Amino acid sequence: MATLNYKHLRYFHATAHEGNLTRAAEKLHVSQSALSSQIRQLEHQLGQALFERRGRRLVLTEAGRIALDHADRIFSTGEELLAVLTHRMAARQHVLRVGAQAHLSRNFQIEFLKPLLARNDVEIVARSGNVRDLLASLESHNLDVVLTNVAPASDAATPWVIHKIAEQRISLVGPVELDQRYEGVEDLLQSEPLILPTLGSSIRSRFDAMAHRLGVTPMIAAEVEDMAMLRLMAREARQVCVLPPIVVRDELRSGSLTEIAQLPDLRETFYTITLDRQFPNPLLRDLWAEGGGDFR
Repeated sequence: MATLNYKHLRYFHATAHEGNLTRAAEKLHVSQSALSSQIRQLEHQLGQALFERRGRRLVLTEAGRIALDHADRIFSTGEELLAVLTHRMAARQHVLRVGAQAHLSRNFQIEFLKPLLARNDVEIVARSGNVRDLLASLESHNLDVVLTNVAPASDAATPWVIHKIAEQRISLVGPVELDQRYEGVEDLLQSEPLILPTLGSSIRSRFDAMAHRLGVTPMIAAEVEDMAMLRLMAREARQVCVLPPIVVRDELRSGSLTEIAQLPDLRETFYTITLDRQFPNPLLRDLWAEGGGDFR
């Protein structure tokens, strides 16, 4: 029975982390041609291409990402052996790489990841950015999952796997003293300056459509893109904000803010986006099995 050549794996491991044959060859003190030959032999043994060339860059294939995850653990185990003998034991960890839309609620992200946060065998790598860049990272196997409130179009070239994992009502949230001052939503919208998400966001588009239906022209105190900043504005400015209550969950629980009114028919939907991979990250199955947290 053939066994894995760990020298070949070590060469692959170094090249994957360097992302460049020349730098990896210099680090390993071998010629570039010898390094390429060793990696080709490993690919032949595994029956999978581990890299693809994009210009001058080497990019991991899906099989390459899986191989790198295993190589990381294999060589980490070797380091762990040394640590045990020197009384510096280190825990073995599984890695989940998560990308989140930059302005997405931090509370939502924490709730989604909560089933993994208490596990000592899991490392979560969290990145944020715009949806286009995150999806590019997902496609190049640098992310396992993307969290967003916008479902991207899927086609034959990019067959995204989209899971709807939560839906939140949108409410008017503000100081407790405003709760009993107005008779209804229309009265409040016509009287109080509002802190709103920025134009182009899914919440703002729905809110503007609702205001148009009601024949209301709101007074705008501020427009904020980032949900963390929106939370701070709601807490410090003492004005009415339009947002999902989960964003200010702690303030609502403490009583420093109150949910004045739910806005009719306004919801924000949260999605996970992955690719249909031959080797999906098993931690994602654990998250979906747990329901991705409690979003109530």
